[in-house]
Amino acid sequence: MASAAHAQAVPGFGAFTTPPGAGELPDPQRAYKVIFDLAQGGPDDQPLKNLQRVARLANILETGGVSADHRHIVVVIHGGATPAILTDAAWNARGRGPANPNRPLIRALLDAGIEIRLCGQSMTASSISSSEIEPGVSIDVAAMMTVIHHQQDGYAVIFN
Repeated sequence: MASAAHAQAVPGFGAFTTPPGAGELPDPQRAYKVIFDLAQGGPDDQPLKNLQRVARLANILETGGVSADHRHIVVVIHGGATPAILTDAAWNARGRGPANPNRPLIRALLDAGIEIRLCGQSMTASSISSSEIEPGVSIDVAAMMTVIHHQQDGYAVIFN
C-alpha cells in the first residue's frame, strides 16, 4: 500500500510503500515518542533527505491509523543541517540560491504538529540571527540538551 492512496500527515513529502506481508506495522493504540537528531547537510538545491525521513514516519503512522495525539515527533537540527531552517531571504542572502528548498518541507512538518528545534550552538557558530529562522522553529541552548531531555522522557532517538 502506498501512502499516496491514503491521507498523509505531511502531504507531498515522505512517500513510502508498504510491501505485501510487511511486519512491524503501526499500532494505533501506541503512543509514538520519537526525536530525530539531524546533523547532516545536503545539496543546496533539494530538501534534506533526513527531513524526508521525518515526513515518511509521520505518513506511515497516519496511514496506519495512529492519531495525531499519539504522534509525538521532534526534530533537533544542528551541525551541517543548520541552514535548513533559514528563511528564503536568509538563504538567498547567503548565496545558496533564490529560495530554501527545505522551507516547504519545514512548513509541512510544522503544520503536521511536528516540533522543529534548532541548536543554539550551531546557530551561533553559523552566525544565524533569530530573524533569519523560519517562523515556528524553536531555538534550544544545545542539541545535546534537547536529545538528553527527550530521551530521558522516553523518546526513541533516531540519528541522521
